Amino acid sequence: MTDVVAKLWGFCHTLRHDGIDYGDYIEQLTYLLFLKMADEKGIQIPKGFDWNSLKEKSGEELKDHYTKLLGVFQKQPGILGDIFNQSMPRFNNAVNLKRLITLIDEEEWSAMNVDVKGQAFEGLLEKAASEGKKGAGQYFTPRVLIQTIVRVMQPDPRGKPDFIICDPACGTGGFLVAAYEWLMETTKGGALDRRDIARIKEKVYCGQELVPRPRRLALMNLFLHGIQANIYLGDSIYEARRGELYDCILTNPPFGTKGANQAPDRDDFTISTSNKQLNFVQHVMSILKPGGRAAMVLPDNCLFEDKAGEVFKILMQDCNLHTVLRLPRGTFTPYSQGVKANVIFFQKGMPTQSVWIFDARSNVPGITKKDRPLAPEHFAEFEKCYGTDPNGQSKRKDLGESGRLRKFSLSEIKERGYKLDITWLKDESLEDSEELPEPQNLAKEAIGELAMVITDLQEVVKMLEEGK
Repeated sequence: MTDVVAKLWGFCHTLRHDGIDYGDYIEQLTYLLFLKMADEKGIQIPKGFDWNSLKEKSGEELKDHYTKLLGVFQKQPGILGDIFNQSMPRFNNAVNLKRLITLIDEEEWSAMNVDVKGQAFEGLLEKAASEGKKGAGQYFTPRVLIQTIVRVMQPDPRGKPDFIICDPACGTGGFLVAAYEWLMETTKGGALDRRDIARIKEKVYCGQELVPRPRRLALMNLFLHGIQANIYLGDSIYEARRGELYDCILTNPPFGTKGANQAPDRDDFTISTSNKQLNFVQHVMSILKPGGRAAMVLPDNCLFEDKAGEVFKILMQDCNLHTVLRLPRGTFTPYSQGVKANVIFFQKGMPTQSVWIFDARSNVPGITKKDRPLAPEHFAEFEKCYGTDPNGQSKRKDLGESGRLRKFSLSEIKERGYKLDITWLKDESLEDSEELPEPQNLAKEAIGELAMVITDLQEVVKMLEEGK
């Protein structure tokens, strides 16, 4: 896949001379990749507009046919129409379009044992991010982390007629694809009851995404896996919820403070805050079925910022927040290198009695792209400690002050104002100058924390102005 990405990225440079930026290029690439993989998988495509119809043409005839093809796909009912909605040809030069078709045709994409579309797209965004293109990684969660979360959460819809899995900030659909792949692996290739197959293919996997491009990729990704997913286009936080409830929610809400000083006007949000991630916590609580379970990735500041205690107090009254996983430094390298993050796991319908915290960060060398990439070994001990119960009720042992897994009672958490930034291991790596994060990453951490302080102060000023 690295070689394939390098080849595709190399061609991106060529296309810049044709007036196509990296975002447009990636979008056009996904249309063509989709057609090639649909051809490999034998998926029915409108007659006269399949992959071979593109291969057979060249010059202006090819450009005209490609434009017509996109128009035909836009008008298709269902998922195909959604995928190609508002699609526009961006190639000014027919030679460049022909060359890209030839490049794609050289590979047997469906034979690769990876989430091809996701990894190719991720690789290209990574290249863009490394060249200073901001925001390139906001749609991705590392596959290693996704797979760990999916394994412990066990999103199994078999024999449950109304079981629905949702990611309300789905990006390109990484969690949804991984949940389906986990099911296929669990059933040894998809040995499913006939009564379950149609429901699983059409009604189990859904999500929401704010940005059209990643939503399109999510739809494509799942469609190529045989899933007709329902991916809504819209803002999960600021729009009124649709009333749908879900059994299993797997999500990594976007990091950052965009939208600060604008608390959503939602009747189902008890705490008014402009913190985007804390609002996602409230949103997930609201859309989770009683008895449903959730896993959410949250940056460190969400565990201790001003309104965090208020949000988590309500969460612990309505849900069993049974587990917190502290992620290694650099988990989101190279996209958000300075971000320190966690995963919280909870089940709705019963109050929290105690919280187990697993520290996968202290005394673990920071993640780097080349020398120390994120690997399954980083989470192997966590998965073992989590146990086989997806609701976090497996028997666990507190490993004491020298271990990575500790149990904290509700009374201890109350004393801390319901804030969950609890540490106990002395991080020796922070005293080793060779193990310290890069200066630019330390600076990014500081900027992130200062941004949260500014947001808190702005809320205080607002309250003072309102006479509170």
